Amino acid sequence: MSSLQCIKSLKHTTNWSAPVVWHGTYNEVALENYYASHKITVGLTVFAVGRYTDRYLYTFISSADKYFMAGQKVIIYVLIDDFSKLPWIELSPLRTVKVFEIKREKRWQAISRMGMKTISEHAVDHIQYEVDFLFCMDVDQIIVRKYGLETLGESGAQLHAHWYKTSPTELPYERSQLSEAYIPVGKGDFYYHAAVFGGTPIQVLNIARECFKGILNDKKNSIEAVWHDESHLNKYFFLHKPTKVLSPEYCWNMFGINSEINTVKLCWAVKNYDYLRQTVIL
Repeated sequence: MSSLQCIKSLKHTTNWSAPVVWHGTYNEVALENYYASHKITVGLTVFAVGRYTDRYLYTFISSADKYFMAGQKVIIYVLIDDFSKLPWIELSPLRTVKVFEIKREKRWQAISRMGMKTISEHAVDHIQYEVDFLFCMDVDQIIVRKYGLETLGESGAQLHAHWYKTSPTELPYERSQLSEAYIPVGKGDFYYHAAVFGGTPIQVLNIARECFKGILNDKKNSIEAVWHDESHLNKYFFLHKPTKVLSPEYCWNMFGINSEINTVKLCWAVKNYDYLRQTVIL
């Protein structure tokens, strides 16, 4: 089957009429012409904590510098728990890095939880006044092809590479009714990957605030959702449908073989969780 045939066989519009973006389903020239006369600034937040900083940050920023919103003004917001570990990278024109030091956490689950809180705090304080669109990405990823204007929207969600063709009844949503992230069996649309989400700053602020509120309420009741912040993100998008959905091409596991995925834009880096998630020593 050709790549075009594969694309045609896959879902490219949601039930609520939001586009599912696959390579080849958008007019890149038309988008570039539009934004040439409608200047924008795009923000990109990335968390670099613990051993993730040494392992991934340089590669992530370098790849973003080359491929993320090429030709547009970009501000990369690095949220880091050890400022001394920030790598030196000479950026291309129109690219800026802003660095914010954040609190170091002991457990990787706590890092995951505090991510939403930190995004909301910085979005309120200044990011919302500096950019027109904002993406939030995990640091253990590499952008390998042009990640462009076709991804922009009021609120954007990323289909999870492992679950994008799975029936809602089989998706790994939080099934405990005690959790704020609870989604009943048989409900839901897609399973979204927390490694990438975005939209306008006010929408990203809403996403982060609501997810963090749910996480805090669970914590008060001694509950931890099955996939932590990702479970709460899926609950948010279950209640507030994203206006744009990105295909797995925009966050793909390169160790998986799939004839439908022909033009990977962003891929997962090699992970060693036993090493990366060891208890932080303060």
